Amino acid sequence: MSSSLQPKDPVFFRVALKQRPIKRSVYGFVKPTLWGSYNKIGVNVSEVAFVNWNAGGVSSVSGLINVDLKRTYKTKNTRWRNELLAKYGVNKQKELGWRKTEDNIELNSSFGFRNDSLTNLYYTAKLRFSTQFSNGYEYPDISNRISTIFSPAYLFTGIGAEYGANDENFSIYASPLTMKSTLVLDQELANNGAFGVKPAVRDSEGNVIEEGEHLLTQMGILITNEYKAKIAENITLSNKLSLYTDYLNDFGNIDIDWEVAFNFKVNHFVVANLGSHFIYDNDIKMRVENADGETIEKGPVAQWKQQLGIGITVEL
Repeated sequence: MSSSLQPKDPVFFRVALKQRPIKRSVYGFVKPTLWGSYNKIGVNVSEVAFVNWNAGGVSSVSGLINVDLKRTYKTKNTRWRNELLAKYGVNKQKELGWRKTEDNIELNSSFGFRNDSLTNLYYTAKLRFSTQFSNGYEYPDISNRISTIFSPAYLFTGIGAEYGANDENFSIYASPLTMKSTLVLDQELANNGAFGVKPAVRDSEGNVIEEGEHLLTQMGILITNEYKAKIAENITLSNKLSLYTDYLNDFGNIDIDWEVAFNFKVNHFVVANLGSHFIYDNDIKMRVENADGETIEKGPVAQWKQQLGIGITVEL
């Protein structure tokens, strides 16, 4: 080490600590931290207006806000990663009012330990909680909500092994013991047996004798995969896949949650997004209206959503 370096010189600490990240402030040197952070906020807005347009059309405006916050605590053989994801989007067409297009809040936390610094295999405990911000409707009917905040809410807790947990671009996690809890706190939805909870007991006239339950608990196998890749200049691919099957209820019937997104970076702030989200959950039964005007249960169906937008993204 050069004799010109003094203990109070920040460069001295960088050499001594082998390039461990050092936090700085307006007051000068601050001690090294084991915490890493990532903050991204994006806003997409689109608008179409027609005035005496011969070909016809409906004026509309839509917006989407996307928040991604990460905090990671990392040592030689341990890693604690926390993530908060939130999305909310709305659309307004002439004479139709505001309608929700996106609504999700998700909290992920995982703690992993490995035996030595040469392996990428971590023994990991994971927690994931997700719900939504506001009421959901089967548009154009807005008289009866089909979902709301904490109805449903999903809580996954489990232990397993994760390969690549030290790699930001690829990881695969497998847990033979994962508890899935589905909460439906809205009593009306619980009475209808929404999202798989036990429905209310009713008499012959439809009056409630015993209220529906608010909680469905399952134990099963969870496998997740996250993958990020740069496929071209200013184009990145993000893939998230979750597979779950319950031991006791229809073992082998797999719940699927699969998101794929392409990000096209125009410059430091402007980004275009093309995304696909596929969901299949055996506990989510779709209800339809038959020829007699009666609402009947159709059963589980595949759900798919596609998004295309351009907006401003700020990384802090």
